[in-house]
Amino acid sequence: MGNTAVKQHFETAQRTGVLKISQKRLKEFPPQLREFPNVLRTLDLSENHFVTIPELIGKFTLLKHLNFSSNKLTSLPETLGKCSKLETLNAMNNLITFVPLCYEALKNLKHINLSNNQITEFPSMFAGLKHLDMLDLSRNKITALPPAAKDLYCTELNLNQNQITSLAEQLADCPKLKTLRLEENCLQVTAIPTRILKESVISTILVDGNLFNNKQFTELDGYEEYQERYTAVKKKMF
Repeated sequence: MGNTAVKQHFETAQRTGVLKISQKRLKEFPPQLREFPNVLRTLDLSENHFVTIPELIGKFTLLKHLNFSSNKLTSLPETLGKCSKLETLNAMNNLITFVPLCYEALKNLKHINLSNNQITEFPSMFAGLKHLDMLDLSRNKITALPPAAKDLYCTELNLNQNQITSLAEQLADCPKLKTLRLEENCLQVTAIPTRILKESVISTILVDGNLFNNKQFTELDGYEEYQERYTAVKKKMF
């Protein structure tokens, strides 16, 4: 990205609070960001070649929308936990292995997309975020959904294409979870907790591509209760 283009991007961002420098083949943070005023509400650094995001990201405390997608990140900066106004975090298509515990402080997060990374443990720090609506963890290496997931407030949880073999029955206690995506994992039919089928508010459970067939799923104890919720939601849509 040439100096003229850089200057224009940053001058515009000072007026609008929006800085988009995607698809620029950048490997390092633009030096202009180090002295940039704290005015950014949207920062798009997608489709570059970043391996790390420097700690200075934490100074942009007014950020609401942050896009790191399609880089080569192996980790996320802990200082991002200071950006308490953040509403959307997109870091899909990277090489991230874990999420910093301090992200539990991001109380205004609504949408999180961490799909297609290398995450092995479910990021329980997102449980308890009361504004969270969508959590996409598809295409990672998560093997289990722990009891801590019961405190998730999202309405949709996407865990497609992981390596999940177990689901905590406490997931039934999620107060708002409507859609649970579990396609292409390693679940046996016996790993589907009865409580999730009988007692949860989940109305759509997608399980194709696991270690059982649809007939086995429909024969589970609690399937009728689940099907009643599913049908009721479909009727409201039409």
